[in-house]
Amino acid sequence: MAIAAGIGLFLGILALKNAGLIAADKNNFVTLGNLRAPSAVLAAVGFIAMVALDARRIPGAILIAVLGVTVAGIALGISPFGGIVSLPPGLMPTFLAMDLRGNFSLLALPVILAFFFVDLFDSTGTLIGVAHQAGLLRPDGTLPRLRKVLLADSLSVLAGAALGTSPVTSYIESAAGVKAGGRTGLVGVTVAVLFLASLFLAPLAGSVPPYATAPALLFVACLMVRSLTEISWDDATEYAPALVTALAMPLTFSISNGIALGFIAYAGIKLLAGRLSEIGWPMAILAVLFVAHFWVG
Repeated sequence: MAIAAGIGLFLGILALKNAGLIAADKNNFVTLGNLRAPSAVLAAVGFIAMVALDARRIPGAILIAVLGVTVAGIALGISPFGGIVSLPPGLMPTFLAMDLRGNFSLLALPVILAFFFVDLFDSTGTLIGVAHQAGLLRPDGTLPRLRKVLLADSLSVLAGAALGTSPVTSYIESAAGVKAGGRTGLVGVTVAVLFLASLFLAPLAGSVPPYATAPALLFVACLMVRSLTEISWDDATEYAPALVTALAMPLTFSISNGIALGFIAYAGIKLLAGRLSEIGWPMAILAVLFVAHFWVG
């Protein structure tokens, strides 16, 4: 539940940043953005309209608001219209351009392990958060067929590396699709086909500015943070590490860091509280590994 809420808070800070409603500050880390900026105004109006449309049970409320803000931004000259169709770039400059021999050196091992842990826990956290939003978790909080899900994710990472793109993995923004009603494999197949089409519609997709999608992220964030209510708030050894997990994700700008700090806090608190039996050996091992990871840097 803390992971789902943490991802929600992460989405929230991303949304506010993309909308220009918050900005970096050298003294306070973060501060209020320029609320008079046209993009910030459009993002705020889009969020209000989106929630209102959803409250009225209007289908496609998220998509309507995103497209509305996009069209308004283009019409007002705030963001450019990039066109509709273009040919995708060729693969040959990056296809299989990998230094496989370099992976077998000792110097590469820490880098490989770092990428492995970041991808594993980012993906796991995202899957749990999105699955909870979709109502797909079992009563005990576990995800059915998790092995197959992680297999698909790992194969995607390998395929992306072979094609020369950045790591292909699950994204927390998928929760917006869940909110719109997507909960089956047919939705995933449909999205995959549309992504193939988007190779030729990249200029059109690029015309949607970040401030137009920010309301959708913020709306989904509101829904996901709701999972904090399901935490056991009468047990400090449960809610304290849960809150550490949820807060660390947006404030460290990393899902995996939030999970790591939460695991460490959970194991440490349970141990010193004399409740060792509640930790479990997988949690204990991971907590030790995370401590070593942060210590070594």
